[in-house]
Amino acid sequence: MPHDLDNTIALLAHTPAALDALLRDLPDQWTAGNEGDSTWTVFDVVAHLAYLESSDWMGRADTILQFGETRPFGSVDRVGFRRESQGKSLGQILDEFARRRAENLERVRALNLREEDLAKRGRHPALGVVTLSQLLATWAAHDLTHLHQISRIMAHQYREAVGPWSAYLGVMQCAGHSSR
Repeated sequence: MPHDLDNTIALLAHTPAALDALLRDLPDQWTAGNEGDSTWTVFDVVAHLAYLESSDWMGRADTILQFGETRPFGSVDRVGFRRESQGKSLGQILDEFARRRAENLERVRALNLREEDLAKRGRHPALGVVTLSQLLATWAAHDLTHLHQISRIMAHQYREAVGPWSAYLGVMQCAGHSSR
């Protein structure tokens, strides 16, 4: 499916509510467990999403629109959320994510992006030349990646409890999204 800005905004707008409906007020067994050494918890994933709302997507969009390929994107601290989320509850992080996402989507809408804007190119430090359209599509796919990761982490908490049914549960077989 080709990138469509309205579809992207629709998906991005739904993610905070989907996470809130799934996660708010769940017992810690679901949100504080991980998949093993050096893996993230559900709390970590939500904190990561909230953090990137203030440190990644719109900054990169602004860089493309203002500087094109002449200024590469700054690096993003993928674990910067650890400092920012320290001492906060999952409910607080969910609220921050929803607020930041709403603000960012207001900014995207206010840009009144046209096809020629979406075709503008920027420079990713590792990937090279990318378009604004690709950045926005990646923002939506990034949400989906982490929704998948959250379901996988949660299912992992019942890996033994499901017994032999694990053979029929695809979420129990998934090797992860960042194995490359």
